[in-house]
Amino acid sequence: MGARIAYADVEVGTELPAQRFPVTRETLVRYAGASGDFNPIHWNERFAKEVDLPDVIAHGMFTMAEAARVVTDWTGDPGALVDYGVRFTKPVVVPDDGKGAEIEVSAKVAAKLDDDARTVRVDLTATSAGQKVLGMSRAVVRLA
Repeated sequence: MGARIAYADVEVGTELPAQRFPVTRETLVRYAGASGDFNPIHWNERFAKEVDLPDVIAHGMFTMAEAARVVTDWTGDPGALVDYGVRFTKPVVVPDDGKGAEIEVSAKVAAKLDDDARTVRVDLTATSAGQKVLGMSRAVVRLA
């Protein structure tokens, strides 16, 4: 866990450290076991293609959680995340090629919301294979 970020030290436009998250078929199988989401679009290439997907895709909630890690790593406290929402815009396609996919996430402080509560809004950008995979990705964070 990193050091807690102080509200007074943060300005609108502050960029959080960008991160890249690898995603393989093994990652998806592990996530399916942890989440209980065994939908075959997340592990069965034949089934995914039968329902008009280009290949197996990552779970939306997995993608959302990986993006949130940029915020929780920055704050140093996962409990500082007060609110978080996204729109799923494109799936993260995970080929069975030994490499898989990668989710790239950047974020910046978009607004200081409440001086008394020490909350800020962080806007996130998540892409995979050059396509935006999350839209309207926003987190509200309570800082130290």
